[in-house]
Amino acid sequence: MHIRRTLGAAALAALALTAAAVAPAQADGPAVLTTGSPTGPDAAVGDVLTANLLPGSYATFYNSASGTSGIKCAASSFSATVTANPAAPGNAVEQLNTQTFGSCSSNVLGVTSVRSITVNNLPFTNTVGDGPGNPVTLAPGAAGSMRTTVVLGTILGSVTCVYQNTTGISGTTSNATNSIGFAGQPFNLVSGSGLCFSVGYFSATYGPVADTSVAGSPLIFVN
Repeated sequence: MHIRRTLGAAALAALALTAAAVAPAQADGPAVLTTGSPTGPDAAVGDVLTANLLPGSYATFYNSASGTSGIKCAASSFSATVTANPAAPGNAVEQLNTQTFGSCSSNVLGVTSVRSITVNNLPFTNTVGDGPGNPVTLAPGAAGSMRTTVVLGTILGSVTCVYQNTTGISGTTSNATNSIGFAGQPFNLVSGSGLCFSVGYFSATYGPVADTSVAGSPLIFVN
């Protein structure tokens, strides 16, 4: 009887070990980017994220990081695709595919209108971190530079200013407004007339950012 009990216990222990060996690994925590709430479903690789300017804000291109002379736009939007979204803590990566600007005006002497602002050399790479300060880095893609072409109307005709950044720009995210923002980020003039600033400083805050690949377009949170 004692022998049978011992063999039975050994068999149960072996069965438990076998079950533990074949059991699936414990699921990771939420990803860096989730939808609907910080504990909502993970944003999937391939999902498309979009946003307009945060209501009541402008996208600006000014002559200094804290200046007010230059261009401001009442409309701007972007579309990006999630290319990596690991479990938090970590860095999610997005591919910025489109960025547009509209309803722009200028307070620069001699400029009568802003005819167009076009973002060139897309796509760019956007890295979203969940570390202190919720850092974001927008960097050039395969083209090696982020370029923006600004066409201004003047009393003497059109003037084209081309700006570029080859090292990337920094920003932050906020779950309070589900936004992503950049402040006073420099782009250097590579061609243009004396009406073009030698450095244009870009600022804009986009939000709320939504995942348009999911039904109902839930908002994006950073964990």
